[in-house]
Amino acid sequence: MKQVVQNYKSGELALLDVPVPACKPGGVLVRTAYSLISTGTEMMKVSEASLSLVGKAKARPDQVAKVMQSVATNGLGATYRKAMNKLDSYTPLGYSLCGVVEEVGSGIHDVAVGDLVACAGNEHALHSELNWVPKNLYAKVPDGVDPRHAAFGTVGSIAMQGVRRGEPQIGDIALVIGLGLIGQLVVQLLVASGVRVVGVDPDPTRCALAEQLGALNCGDPGSGVIDTVVAELSAGHGVDQVYLAAGGSTNEPVELAAKLSRDRGRVIDIGKCSLNLPWNAYYEKELDVRFSRSYGPGRYDPEYELEGRDYPIGQVRWTERRNLECVVDLMGSGRLDVEPLISHTSDFSDAVETYRKLNEGELKAVAVLFEYEKRTAGVGEQAVTSVSAPKPSAVRAAPKAGGVRIGFIGAGNYASSMLLPRLAEMEHVHLTEVVTTSALSGANAQRKFGFARATTDLDTMLEDSAIDAVFIVTRHSSHAELTRRALLAGKAVFVEKPLALSEKELEVVLGAIEDSGNDRLQVGFNRRFAPLLNESVLNFGPRIGPASVRYLVNAGQLDAGSWYNQADSEGSRFAGEGGHFIDTVSWLLGSDPVSVYATATPGHQDLQILLRYPDGSTASIAYTTSGSSAFPKETIDVTADGKVLKFDDFARASVFGRKKWASSRIPKGRDKGQAAELEAFVNALKTGVSMPVSVDSLVSTTLATLAVNRSLETGSPVRINAAEHGGGAERTSGK
Repeated sequence: MKQVVQNYKSGELALLDVPVPACKPGGVLVRTAYSLISTGTEMMKVSEASLSLVGKAKARPDQVAKVMQSVATNGLGATYRKAMNKLDSYTPLGYSLCGVVEEVGSGIHDVAVGDLVACAGNEHALHSELNWVPKNLYAKVPDGVDPRHAAFGTVGSIAMQGVRRGEPQIGDIALVIGLGLIGQLVVQLLVASGVRVVGVDPDPTRCALAEQLGALNCGDPGSGVIDTVVAELSAGHGVDQVYLAAGGSTNEPVELAAKLSRDRGRVIDIGKCSLNLPWNAYYEKELDVRFSRSYGPGRYDPEYELEGRDYPIGQVRWTERRNLECVVDLMGSGRLDVEPLISHTSDFSDAVETYRKLNEGELKAVAVLFEYEKRTAGVGEQAVTSVSAPKPSAVRAAPKAGGVRIGFIGAGNYASSMLLPRLAEMEHVHLTEVVTTSALSGANAQRKFGFARATTDLDTMLEDSAIDAVFIVTRHSSHAELTRRALLAGKAVFVEKPLALSEKELEVVLGAIEDSGNDRLQVGFNRRFAPLLNESVLNFGPRIGPASVRYLVNAGQLDAGSWYNQADSEGSRFAGEGGHFIDTVSWLLGSDPVSVYATATPGHQDLQILLRYPDGSTASIAYTTSGSSAFPKETIDVTADGKVLKFDDFARASVFGRKKWASSRIPKGRDKGQAAELEAFVNALKTGVSMPVSVDSLVSTTLATLAVNRSLETGSPVRINAAEHGGGAERTSGK
């Protein structure tokens, strides 16, 4: 299928062939009839992409700050790879469309195949022939509403949420600053609410259009005409609300808002304009400044948008979806008319040329629609949902004379910056197929790393006997089930941590190993492969007596929107990444833990974990989120036999004994072992030797990680017995 994309690094726009998205549970697959170009938001993004790197940095100082923080935490090399990967990727455009339901996912009962729906979301209502849209981001279109008009549903919801934030009442006077697409919709919604509306915009044609749609008077902000109109309408008091629907870097809109507002009036920011508020003007009138967040409550909440968890109507009257439903209902009743806003309709095949004309000013428009090829409702192309596991087939650990053929499940930022670049450089690795839920991420991975195929169909990959190994780099909650399926399909498996989020999930994986005879499994515990850490262990030398290990993990705070915060579905943060640190300690000590005891500060913000080992060695792991970001992320001290190993964040290491040894890798960057880990995995596949880490070790580390939460719940130590979970085979040292 075709999708409009842009490379943010080069500014290139393209109509790209991408895989058809799968119809996942909790949503519907929609074939687009019309999609709307946001001449404000989208064109700003298109314009930014044409800037130099310095220009992009000036346009997005928030992202620059994140990059600098990443440099401090992960080093320059890793940060550069991550940043360039994000920049040099195709990103989607679009967020408002109307289309026909082509396939219905499980759990959806409010629409059927063939229904017309309005869809929202900058990840789900894209300029693309097909989109998967979750439940709370679509609304059924009433009979009689033109599909072209329903394509305005999202931008209508943005305007409606802004109006709701203003709390207008019948008879109020409102000023709309900026009469582009959103401003024109705000004008109509205010008029429909019984509000007297005036507007300002430097474009006289937009002013005339707003008056046609119900505004009393509109004009240039610098002409003084609107000042007179407001004074006459309000008897000199000023307007009740000002709606900022303008863009740009000028501060004139907020200054005009203060000038024309009444005492204790409300100023609502809907667009993205400069907000350097003149303090005296806003203070003296005690103006109420409010922000309107996109389509309404639910926006940016993954539980609402992706998982379909609605807010109770008694608590949140107007959500994203209810705003979208209200907009299309207003269209159906004739109280919202978007026909006059349609400046141009372009065939979807001409999308790139249409963007060029808009960006260069050749096409002047309030709203532009893409029209898609009409298709019979319900006729799909490749949309497939994964429903059944492949039949078990035993794996022969035989050498791979023709190289190792790899399939990838997931191609997010970690996979694309840390794993795939290294695999693509390996001589004996063939990147055969990548499977993603997002069609565009698969297309990006295929373009950048040379995959032979990209798809959203997992079953086809697992059934392909030509693929030797599968990498699973997806969200934590999917790891165990995907590992089970891949093992049963006879594939060697590299799964990013964690292997499982519960003992039940771990039993599922071990059951697959037993049923298939396939134990070719590796978990992405990369730190034991880090070159500097290995060099440090060699210089520490053999250990005779028990050791004491202290491991400080200065994990830091997560962004509020991170999916790591979704503990109900993705497990606790430590359950997700704690295996890294337990595996590292077990590798250092050459054995698996026998017990785990954990304590925590209120809210489990900081954890203290004590591990005991068979020879009397102990290890404490302090996993903290309340520390300073300026401090190193990981530090390790090992004490035994009159010696101390001090390891600082994969950058510096020292051994204190009869002689002191010290090494620094700062000029070379922090190498956390990913490259060596991948080489060891691929070598095991090529030669047929054992996996780099035994299944027993993986099981013990997983059990110890899960035991942390159980110890926190009970307040007692938890014994670890891997043999009860299918372990018991002799474990290799790992050193």
